[in-house]
Amino acid sequence: PDCALGCDCDRFLELWNLVFMQFYRSLDGTLTQLPKPSIDTGMGVERVAAVLQGKFNNFDGDLFAPLISTVEQLSGKQYLAKRSDDAAMRVIADHARATAFLVADGVLPSNEGRGYVLRRVMRRAIRFGRTLGLTDPFFGEVCRQAIATMQEAYPHLKDAVQLLDKVTDHEESRFGETLDKGLTMLDEEIQRLQATQEKCIPGDFIFKLYDTYGFPKDIVRDVALEQGLHLDDAGFEAAMQEQRDQSRRSWKGKDLDHFSAGLISLLEQGKKTHFVGYTSSHANSVVEAILDNQGSLASRADLGAVVQVFCPQSPFYAESGGQVGDSGTITWPEGTLTVHSTKAAAEGVILHSGTVTAGSLTLGQQVHLQVDASRRATALNHTATHLLHAAMQQILGSHVKQAGSLVRSDRLRFDFTHFSPVSAEEIRAIENLVNQEIRRNSPVQTAVLAKEQALAEGATALFGEKYGDEVRVVSIPGFSKELCGGTHTQATGDIGLFKILSENGIAAGVRRIEAVTGQAALDWLHKLTAQAEDLGRLLSGSFEDAVMKVPTLLKRQKDLEKELAALSAAAAVADLDSLLAGAVEVGGIKVISGLLMLDSPKTLRDVGDKVRDKMGRAVALLGGEFDGKAALLALVSKDLTQTIKAGALVSAAAALVGGKGGGRPDMAQAGGPMADKLPGAIKAVPELVARLLEEK
Repeated sequence: PDCALGCDCDRFLELWNLVFMQFYRSLDGTLTQLPKPSIDTGMGVERVAAVLQGKFNNFDGDLFAPLISTVEQLSGKQYLAKRSDDAAMRVIADHARATAFLVADGVLPSNEGRGYVLRRVMRRAIRFGRTLGLTDPFFGEVCRQAIATMQEAYPHLKDAVQLLDKVTDHEESRFGETLDKGLTMLDEEIQRLQATQEKCIPGDFIFKLYDTYGFPKDIVRDVALEQGLHLDDAGFEAAMQEQRDQSRRSWKGKDLDHFSAGLISLLEQGKKTHFVGYTSSHANSVVEAILDNQGSLASRADLGAVVQVFCPQSPFYAESGGQVGDSGTITWPEGTLTVHSTKAAAEGVILHSGTVTAGSLTLGQQVHLQVDASRRATALNHTATHLLHAAMQQILGSHVKQAGSLVRSDRLRFDFTHFSPVSAEEIRAIENLVNQEIRRNSPVQTAVLAKEQALAEGATALFGEKYGDEVRVVSIPGFSKELCGGTHTQATGDIGLFKILSENGIAAGVRRIEAVTGQAALDWLHKLTAQAEDLGRLLSGSFEDAVMKVPTLLKRQKDLEKELAALSAAAAVADLDSLLAGAVEVGGIKVISGLLMLDSPKTLRDVGDKVRDKMGRAVALLGGEFDGKAALLALVSKDLTQTIKAGALVSAAAALVGGKGGGRPDMAQAGGPMADKLPGAIKAVPELVARLLEEK
């Protein structure tokens, strides 16, 4: 704050700043009385603690001191010795504490929402680490110190240590290359500006860093302030808007049938579908609209026509929330429409897409809608997905959040946030927990509640999903409670069996599990059992015997491969004298070439070593076929490397077998896919050497 003399200085420290909020000031300056006037105080606990400890700012108090000390030790820099270093240390300490609390609260780095805030905080701290010379990962250690400092007052932080290590290590390693590349480009641009005495970093350059290299604008701003420069914010926003406009134009071009004329007509008429599929798989209704394959309203659909049908009442679930749309039939006395898929074309409007396979369908026809029996398997998989989500949070941690799903009749797919592969032991624990809940045969309960009430009762909402004021809550008592509009089984025991088939990473911090349930899980086990029995028969015993025999067979195979390699090398060495004797002279240089029988690329190198020991002042090129491909090795004695390079020779030969290669001046390797061209390449070696000598 300004002192009594009217200057901005550090003579006075503001301890307590009270703001009496009474009015709302609009853009035109008009003051409007607030409905609830209040008082805002800036007297935070850290500020009071710093004053009581005789410090002049929060960062010198005992809450931040351990973090700054950790940064000192990691960087080798001393706090309060250099102003720019002080600023960097304070940013790192503050952002490390924020990161620790955010991760402990279940927030993970992402490109949207609160996850994006966390990512920006972490990356800004990592960038300030570079100004202190911290090029190796360091941020995780500062975050761990933040937990050690705060865990007495906030015990839940201790449970997040392992996850925090994974999050910080992953983000720092992932961002490191981007940061170094961006800082190098930014430094070059700043040098250019300084040379021309310009003071503004161009907006298109900032956008290029952001859009092409993923370099945050915040970091550009920090560096600019340090260098006494400012940013062309208007230019950056213009470039950003141009990209948005281009994306919008591209999207419109790809989605010409979005909101077709027929659908718009339905919406204008206020048409809505009443979904009865939660309690029944069939219903009677009437055809109130037929849309042809152009999306236009039609009065009838003849045999073979592909159409979309609207009925005011339907048991067909429309694709949503990861669950695929139902298939089935719509029938009437004279015909059938086979429904291939069901989608919500707009809010509340369900369209049944299918083909007329019998008769003709006319507008106003009374029909019977019947969902395929596969709906039951889909419901089992959807309930199993809820069980899986809850089990993973128990086994892996509360940070696990759904990042996408697919629920079909034959399998389920679940994408989730996690920063390391799920171990075999963890997968078994998850499977055991899900199957234990299945054996409990708990009822699957549903209720429609106000959204705020549902969330207050602990229901899980998917981040990024849009919910209305009222939501459907699917609960498995004592185990899972989620907001969900999908179809489910009546009890967990209906699922029968749950089995995870695979687990793998699909994006940074996002992994995927695929699983089967019920009959599909049993079919998978039957297939696995049959394969195990077949393996046992191939090994002349039971599957249990096979488990014991396979390691022995693998060891025997390795031994035989070693014997074969030794025999191949011996055979090649036996022909070594004839290989050397077949040398020809090109331009006064002895040239050796020949084909070898290879069992591995290593044999070629081993024989090459022996040729080099005996060839004297010479050039050699050896070749052989391995695994259906050509392998080449060029050798040049040390006293000839100024005259001809092994890399040039092997490259010229490799071109004849469709490949390329390179290496040191005295030895180089190459390969190519055309093994049938090897004899010609070896025969051409003297000619290749002559050509290289001419070019020299």
